[in-house]
Amino acid sequence: MLQPGCNKVGGVTSKPIECRVYVCGRVMIERRDRVLSDGALAGPQGRLLFAFLATRRNQPISKTEVIDAVWGTRTPPSADTTINAITSKLRAALRTLGIPAPHGVATEVGTYQLLVPNAWIDLEHARMAIDRAEGALRRDAPGEAWPDANVAAAIASQSFLPEEQHPWVHRQRETLARVLRRALLVLSVVSTRNGEYELGIQHAAEALSAEPFDELACQALMRAHAAAGNRAEALRVYSKCRKLFRDELGATPSPQTEAVFLQILRAAD
Repeated sequence: MLQPGCNKVGGVTSKPIECRVYVCGRVMIERRDRVLSDGALAGPQGRLLFAFLATRRNQPISKTEVIDAVWGTRTPPSADTTINAITSKLRAALRTLGIPAPHGVATEVGTYQLLVPNAWIDLEHARMAIDRAEGALRRDAPGEAWPDANVAAAIASQSFLPEEQHPWVHRQRETLARVLRRALLVLSVVSTRNGEYELGIQHAAEALSAEPFDELACQALMRAHAAAGNRAEALRVYSKCRKLFRDELGATPSPQTEAVFLQILRAAD
């Protein structure tokens, strides 16, 4: 697990990180040598509230939204009183890490917001990391893309509140799934460029398996097979993609995907 220290973004050192918040995988918060996780976060509902606010820390959230995030359609009649009690317990838990008021869970004018100074949040970091990785690829700097893509993939591959079924939880899982697919595609491109063809194939195949209609994954898998010298398999990937689009969507792959197919087809001539 990462240790507190200075955070680098785009090669520039920002303010020292005072604490690290993890909502992917095991929900926890670390500050210095102390850790709060799961049951210590004011119970299951406190953990849910903490994760919800952590995913939206840059904006105050109305009490109505907070109550809906915790209970959804099963909101109890006493929700208003109960959410206040949960918030109070969560504040008390955060104080054990040395995060006193007005930081922690701030409530003002009927809104809630997680205010933790200089906090690193894994989900935010994954999104920024994949943006940097894709930017590095566009600059033709695969060596810079690789580590950020690995970090994004490591975070996004973890489960997000697996026992919860709230709509906002599902949306967050979808966001993480997109981050993971983007990271896998970067890793596929870099691996293929480095001559690590099996890795390139593996990463692209995983991305395509997660979303069979992802044409970028189809293109990456075709290129990886072709680079590995398996032109026939590359063409089979295109054939399967075309059949899927025809059978399920009544459409054909994009001109970009067809161009990759034609490039591979003509390469043997």
